[in-house]
Amino acid sequence: MSVLKNTIRIAVGCALLLSGAIATSASYAQDQGSIARGGRLYDKWYKEAKTEAPAAPHQLYPADKKYADNAGANWRCKECHGWDGKGVDGAYASGKHSTGIKGINGMAGGDPADVIAVLTSAEHGFSGKLSDADLTDLANFVVSGQVDMDAYIDFATKTPKGDAAVGKQVFNTICANCHGPDGKLPSDMPPLGSLMGNPWEVMHKILNGQPNERMPALRAIDHQVTTDLLAYIATLPSE
Repeated sequence: MSVLKNTIRIAVGCALLLSGAIATSASYAQDQGSIARGGRLYDKWYKEAKTEAPAAPHQLYPADKKYADNAGANWRCKECHGWDGKGVDGAYASGKHSTGIKGINGMAGGDPADVIAVLTSAEHGFSGKLSDADLTDLANFVVSGQVDMDAYIDFATKTPKGDAAVGKQVFNTICANCHGPDGKLPSDMPPLGSLMGNPWEVMHKILNGQPNERMPALRAIDHQVTTDLLAYIATLPSE
């Protein structure tokens, strides 16, 4: 069975390559594995780094917001800066996750050393919490891994700009083995269809994987494939 699974994975990879779905060679100037891991750290760094969440709330998280007393939530990068990296100017401009904090998009294309300096400053407080490798991966994500999600998701309607029929083929060959044909696996997580109220989160996880899980990251594949997947996931049952 494992041989068959590996054969399918190889066939899918070859098909994507032949169809031109692999990202352009210019994108490989960066380490896509490091960037994807940085994306997982951005999601939930303490789970990806296999450490404990801080016991005290983050000092920069607003005291009047929903997760002010929940250190496990308010230390997550995404909680202040948003899944789209735009913070107060993006999908977290309003709602229960709104903090009024700016995004990380201003550091895109910059120097990773500048990002590390911010992370390890007294204000951000990550010095001693993340290893040098963690800091490097997270900085690489901030500098080289941000994606303009507006190109793939309609901001106003939350509708993916993809082809669900194409996404179905990708889902059934890559995702269904773990998530089931209807997206209701594993049983300890909500059905995938129910997550599409926040398509930016789903896109982030498809691109970078789930922190400290075996979910593959599709970052090195043309992002249109991810958008097509989003379009298909939106058709799956939410219960």
